[in-house]
Amino acid sequence: MKIAVLAGGLSTERNISFISGSNVCRALRERGHRAAVADLFLGFESVEVAPEMAFDAPDGLLSTIPTGREEPDLEAIRASRKDQSASIFGPGVLDFCKAADVVFLALHGQCGEDGRVQAAFDLMGIPYTGADYRSSAMAMDKAITKVMMESAGILTPRWQEFTYGQEDIPALCAQIQCPCVVKVVTGGSSLGVQVVDTAQMLGAALQQCLKYGNHIVVEEKIEGRELTCGVLGDRYLPAVEIIPDEAGYDYQNKYNGATREICPAPITEEEQRLLGETTLKLYHKLGLSVYSRADFLLTEDGRAYCLEINTLPGMTPTSLIPQEAAAVGISYGELCEQIIALSLQERGVR
Repeated sequence: MKIAVLAGGLSTERNISFISGSNVCRALRERGHRAAVADLFLGFESVEVAPEMAFDAPDGLLSTIPTGREEPDLEAIRASRKDQSASIFGPGVLDFCKAADVVFLALHGQCGEDGRVQAAFDLMGIPYTGADYRSSAMAMDKAITKVMMESAGILTPRWQEFTYGQEDIPALCAQIQCPCVVKVVTGGSSLGVQVVDTAQMLGAALQQCLKYGNHIVVEEKIEGRELTCGVLGDRYLPAVEIIPDEAGYDYQNKYNGATREICPAPITEEEQRLLGETTLKLYHKLGLSVYSRADFLLTEDGRAYCLEINTLPGMTPTSLIPQEAAAVGISYGELCEQIIALSLQERGVR
């Protein structure tokens, strides 16, 4: 198959997306597919290969993809594109995607998980991997997801929703109870998330979140074990326990090795079933398809608080869905192919 792998974009998770995309492209090429990878935003502007010919490039354009893991400077990236149009699609990207049999979306965060790319591809008749535009948009918004959880009877921490500016911070500090967790509604990779233990920390946390957006949810802080559970097709996978170091499960710890992940998680069969069935319930409530991953806090008394769900989970070597798939005997390359097969079935492509 000719497979266009899309990565990068203008998300705060841009650099992690490149790692996912490079690994997906490499794995698919090893399995005999004509796969190539491109940056959604910068596209073919500095690539010396025509978009339609990328599938025959000796390395699938892997050499054009950045390898850094640091948080990206999105303003600098916007300024670097010669084509200063407002389009999220870089030069040649749509031609690249139209020439493929399917587009593997290795995008993370707002550039890819919020439904806009999916909606554009639906209008153009381009098959792609993962959930559709409507489900993606709902799942990307943490506030909408919370409403859907509550309507489905899924346990989640008590929460409030706010839209604010710099001038509103003093009033919010007087209103919000601590300890709490402040999250930008469209944040990802733990960027735009602040754990606030005392009222004295709240103002700085709200200030920090404004770097990523002005629409937040504020959750009560729940003490519990951090677990995540994936779905592939219509089955749940073994849960993973995440054990961060003292600094917490932030962007740096997630992607630079300062955390432990145990798969399968050391939990009881009953707890695994609770996490799996809850993940599937939310998956179906939001109308998701193909694959996803939900995050939980499991308390000492056995309650599983669902926090959020990810529609395009990471596909880096250390990502959680590949670990969960491996635990049931599905190799990384097989996982990529299963995602494509399930997606083509979902799009009605034979």
